[in-house]
Amino acid sequence: MVLEAVMVVVDNSESSRNGDYTPTRFEAQSDAVSLIFSAITQGNPESSVGLMSMGGKGPEVLVTLTTDHGKILEGLHRTKSKIRGGSHLATGIQIAGLALKHRQNKSQRQRIIVFTCSPIAEDDKTLIKLAKKMKKNNVSIDFVAFGELEDDITKKLTAFNENVKGGDGSHLAIIPPGPGLLSDQLVTSPIINPDGGSSAGGMGGGAEGGETGGFEFGIDPSVDPELALALRMSMEEEKARVEKQNKEKAEAEAKAALPEIKEEDEAAQPLLNKDGEASGSKDDKKDDDKMDLA
Repeated sequence: MVLEAVMVVVDNSESSRNGDYTPTRFEAQSDAVSLIFSAITQGNPESSVGLMSMGGKGPEVLVTLTTDHGKILEGLHRTKSKIRGGSHLATGIQIAGLALKHRQNKSQRQRIIVFTCSPIAEDDKTLIKLAKKMKKNNVSIDFVAFGELEDDITKKLTAFNENVKGGDGSHLAIIPPGPGLLSDQLVTSPIINPDGGSSAGGMGGGAEGGETGGFEFGIDPSVDPELALALRMSMEEEKARVEKQNKEKAEAEAKAALPEIKEEDEAAQPLLNKDGEASGSKDDKKDDDKMDLA
């Protein structure tokens, strides 16, 4: 998988209190953020994820780039008490870009994932200019737009996406309210599953001839996204366990192959005999007696 540094921007505006997602839009975002973190770090253990919010008085960096899931969860928990105001999309993206610019590992690909469920105050011209700037700086930007979206919001996000999109990355996922969880619907999107585009595109054809259609593990992620993700994560964990086991086995074999050094006749003869005398002393004495008799 690609080595990347990812800043996730959550929408903590007043719109995130809406209950059209279970249990609220913000809680649905939180679950989806955890899913994204797991997918990125499972895909490449050296990839890192940061967290930002863009609601309230202004954008805030909650967690700098990290591989610690606990820090992300703690950042989401703190933000839950800061749901207010509108969203500041353009400013949030710019700050996320600065955070990525100062990443320690410069070989990581720069990526921003933005959750938005509120009206966008910026005009088309401002957003398109920002999109071109991000594209020039090699930053891919994914949008997860959810909730009751007006045509104006969809139009602005589509225009941004068209101008920031490069050869790879920068996807726009529009997820309307429904009975399923936001994270479940996100699993099948290119944001989480970039290799699943051809599979998703062929859903209408079903399983021709009763085959699995080339899906990983024979599971269609659109049918059972949780199982598909669980299987993939389980495979990665098993792979890591086997590698660790093989490494420990090789170290044990290398240690066993080292020759054991013993002093000469150390194991053959104790230092003291049963009478508490030095070993071999009686034999020496008998030899001396024989010499005297002679």
